[in-house]
Amino acid sequence: MLGAASWSPLFEPGFFSSEPVHVALAVGAIAAVVSGVVGVFTVIRGQSFAGHALSDIGTAGGSAAFLVGASTLYGFVAFNVVAAAVMELIGIRKPRGRDLATGIVLGASLGLAALFLYEGTISSSTTGATVNVLFGSIFTLPPGITTVMAALGVASVALIAVLYRPLLLSSVSYELAAARGVPVRLVGAGYLLALALAVSMSAVTIGAILSTALLIGPAAIALRLATRTGVAVFLAAGVGVFACWAGTLIAYDSTVWAGGNGWPVSFCIVAVIFILYFASGVVARLRADRRRATTGDQPATISPVEVA
Repeated sequence: MLGAASWSPLFEPGFFSSEPVHVALAVGAIAAVVSGVVGVFTVIRGQSFAGHALSDIGTAGGSAAFLVGASTLYGFVAFNVVAAAVMELIGIRKPRGRDLATGIVLGASLGLAALFLYEGTISSSTTGATVNVLFGSIFTLPPGITTVMAALGVASVALIAVLYRPLLLSSVSYELAAARGVPVRLVGAGYLLALALAVSMSAVTIGAILSTALLIGPAAIALRLATRTGVAVFLAAGVGVFACWAGTLIAYDSTVWAGGNGWPVSFCIVAVIFILYFASGVVARLRADRRRATTGDQPATISPVEVA
């Protein structure tokens, strides 16, 4: 009884019995695991801009899906997969070419998003559609979406697992991977597909605009603390799940603190990620200082991308 009483202030009544909360926790965990796994390689490859661009591109898909009365998840996935394919076809070998391809696709997609959101606003009496697409609506997702999210998550993580070693090598050195016979273009295309799925899932969780935080934040935290890629992948997934669950709890409890008008879940999740990122910097600095005090030398830079 004492244990239950000590935990009760953290959970407002109905948290564990609420079906929307159950869906939110499940969807958030799935999206966080996938985003953490894919996000590690996104940071290593220096393609954070591509991840952010895909999240913005997904806005067109989510708004188009709303316009025709379909689930926004399907719209996000369809547009992001097509956009990833177009980015690959235009050219991703060099950073300049990658950014050019990403920018071209991003500009066209944002124009379509503006059109679809406008048409959706004037043709439907439903309110809040724009906010839901841009900032998420995790507490209003239907229970059936969990199965779809799980299937997409398995596909994305399985793709990364199959490509793990060649993807890691090509992420560290494109030229070295090509010299060793790695089909770098094919590996890059597979990675972009996994990235498109991850961004789509995080967009459903915390919205298209903020989905990059779930993709990059936990991965950046993990790469600060881990010295091997395999460890970083698991750590990023764990950090993402914690952030989603803690953010969901804070948002739910805030309905009581704020007198019925709770904080947005997306804000709470991103706030937790930011706090954890700041804390990871403190931990990394303390660890470096301890190493310096022990060895008496400047700490060596340890690459987080050693092959596990």
